[in-house]
Amino acid sequence: MTTITILGSTGSIGRQTLEVAEHLGYKIKALTAYNNAELLEQQTEIFKPEIAVLGTDPNGQKEITDIAKNSGADIIVTAISGIAGLEPTLAAVKTGKRVALANKEPLVCAGDILMQMAKEFNTEIIPVDSEHSAIFQCINGNFTPCISNDLTKSSLPQGLFNIAKSQVKKIILTASGGPFRGYTKEQLSNVTPEDALIHPNWDMGKKITIDSATLMNKGLELIEAMYLFSISPEQIEVVIHPESIIHSMVEFVDGSTIAQLSNPDMRIPIQYALTYPNRLPGLAKPLDLTALGKLTFEKPNIDLFPCLRLAIEAAKKGTKYCANLNQANEEAVALFLVREIKFLEISEYIEAKLNS
Repeated sequence: MTTITILGSTGSIGRQTLEVAEHLGYKIKALTAYNNAELLEQQTEIFKPEIAVLGTDPNGQKEITDIAKNSGADIIVTAISGIAGLEPTLAAVKTGKRVALANKEPLVCAGDILMQMAKEFNTEIIPVDSEHSAIFQCINGNFTPCISNDLTKSSLPQGLFNIAKSQVKKIILTASGGPFRGYTKEQLSNVTPEDALIHPNWDMGKKITIDSATLMNKGLELIEAMYLFSISPEQIEVVIHPESIIHSMVEFVDGSTIAQLSNPDMRIPIQYALTYPNRLPGLAKPLDLTALGKLTFEKPNIDLFPCLRLAIEAAKKGTKYCANLNQANEEAVALFLVREIKFLEISEYIEAKLNS
C-alpha cells in the first residue's frame, strides 16, 4: 500500500490531499500542522497516522523537519505555507522519495540548490500547483514515448524537461486575474483584506489568496517554473484567463501549443502528483465545454499590479534577489492583513525593501 506524509495537513492543500488519499486508499504515515491543533487532532482520529506534530514552537518546527527526513513514506507532500516550508522541503528531497511539491517558496528562495539536490539524491519532484502540474502534464504527454528506462526516476520533472528543452519555445502561465481584475487604481485604493480574500475561482489559504489579488502569486509561479523546468524567465509568458479552465500551456518550436484543461479543482493536480505516471478515476467534476461556452484571455495590467513586474525582475537577477522578494512580500501581506498598510502599498513596500 502506498504511504504518504503530509507536511501542512490542516491547510487547504493538506485537507484536499487527505481527501484524495482516502479516495485512493493510501495510508497516512505522518501529519504536521503549524497551529491548528483542533483540526490536526480530528485528522489524527480519522486517518490514524503513526505520528502527528504541531509546529507552534521551534522544537515543533524541528520535529516537522525530522518527520520530512525520517517518516519513511513513499510520497512526501510539502504543503506548508511560506518560507517555513524551506527546511522541511530540503529534508524531504534528501530522502530520495517522491516529493509532491505544493509549497512554492522553497523553489523561489533556493531553486538552484533544491533542483541540484534533487538530482544528487535522485528524487522525483512532482509539482502540485495547478499551473506547474499543467506544464508538467503537457511536456510529459508530448515526450513520454521517447523516455528511456534510465530516466523514469531522474529528478522529474527536470530530467524529463531536459529531454524536451530544445523543442520547447515557451511556457504560458495562466492567471485568473484575482478578485480585482478590471479595477481602476481608485477602486484598488479602497479594497480591504476581506475583499482581497474572496477569490473568484479557487478556495485557498489567506496568504496565497492575497498574492493572487496582487498578481504576486503569478510572479512567484514564474520564478518557480524557471527553476522547476530549467527555462529562462524570457521564455515564460503570463496570460490572464478568468475562467481558470486552461491551467497553463506549452508552446513548441514547430508552432504547436499543448494545453491542460480541467475545472478549477486542486484535487486533480494533487492526485496526479500522487499517482504519476498513472491516471486513476478522481473526485473532480468532468469538464463540460458546451456548458462553459467560451474561454477568454488578456494581458496582465502590470501598471496596476506591479508585483508581477517585481517578480519578473527578480527572476532575471537570480536566487538571492528572489529570496529577498519573497521575504518582503511575506512581510507586506502580513501587514496588509492586519490593516497596517493598504492594498496598493503592498508593492510599494516590497520595492522599497528590495532597493534598500
